[in-house]
Amino acid sequence: MDAIVVGGGIVGSATAYHLAAAGVDVGLFDRADEGRATDAGAGILSPATSSNADSEPWFRFAVEAVDYYEELNAELLDAGVEETGYAVPGLLQVAVDEAEARTFDAALERIRDRQERLGAPEEIVELTPAEARERSPIVGDPTRALWNPNGGRVDGRTFAAALRAAGERAGLTVRGADVTGIRVESGRVRGVVVDGDTVDADAVVVAGGAWSPAFADDLGYGIPIEPMRGQILHLDTEQETGAWPIVTGTRSLYTVPWEDGRVAVGATYEEGSGYAPHTTVEGVHEVLGDTLDVLPGLADAAIGEIRVGLRPGSADGLPVCGPVPGVEGAYLATGHGPTGLQMGPYTGRQVARLVRGEPLETGMEAFSPARFLD
Repeated sequence: MDAIVVGGGIVGSATAYHLAAAGVDVGLFDRADEGRATDAGAGILSPATSSNADSEPWFRFAVEAVDYYEELNAELLDAGVEETGYAVPGLLQVAVDEAEARTFDAALERIRDRQERLGAPEEIVELTPAEARERSPIVGDPTRALWNPNGGRVDGRTFAAALRAAGERAGLTVRGADVTGIRVESGRVRGVVVDGDTVDADAVVVAGGAWSPAFADDLGYGIPIEPMRGQILHLDTEQETGAWPIVTGTRSLYTVPWEDGRVAVGATYEEGSGYAPHTTVEGVHEVLGDTLDVLPGLADAAIGEIRVGLRPGSADGLPVCGPVPGVEGAYLATGHGPTGLQMGPYTGRQVARLVRGEPLETGMEAFSPARFLD
């Protein structure tokens, strides 16, 4: 093969799809780890209201990444994929007390500053509490609210599957297999070891999410990624939820409605969790408590499912994407923390360009693995 992608989450699937669509002979090897972040993430697409928005390089990239979803979604549908799990219902952010209102003011100031300097985000507006209640039937009595009409959502499982399906139609080889090693000789990649066999390749992209550090010894590079557990509850309601907007609070709370009466609420952000993708009493209590504070309209909902994802958190909170220092043909595409669904498809597009030797379409210097060698 010309290239091998390790990991079938949204970043790996996007990288493999873009390589295949460009005519590269590429294989995607995925062992489908329990607790993969893509399978559990809520999939909110709204950089301006993200808790990660303090970093300017992150924000600029995230805006481009979310803008790219519309183009990529249309491309996948044109390729014959029936369902992508992508929609734009709008996003409502609320504060419910004075302490949250102060956090809200800081977020709003940041948004206004970026609107003046960067022209983005363009259409975010502040609402009255009454206007907020009109937009969502489950919010309580907010003290402050803002509205992002371009706030989107994506079902990570569905979108990643769509990328793989479209990739296979373009020649991508997908294997459910365990890559146990990367072969490096004389400073360049030669291939991988898969279930005890060797597969030759000129390039290898490690997109293993929280499990990416398993290849640190092979690459001679300490991959600075740690798992961060996130617990998300999926609630079942008797209501028509398809037209509801996403609702977020100024804390970590968010709720994402889907078409079938299902509403996802979350999430915990647990550093130091290790590789333990299980629910905890404390985590579920935290999510349900925040939900009832902000969204009392969900009090009668049934708990349908609890999903747990191990997000790949980097040492400085930014993605780790680009060539591996000192190893020709080796690339990393990981470290997105809780924003992998937001940034993953566009990351995959850019990493695929690196593999093909093409110039990037955007700035990614702040994400370079080489920054940890300084």
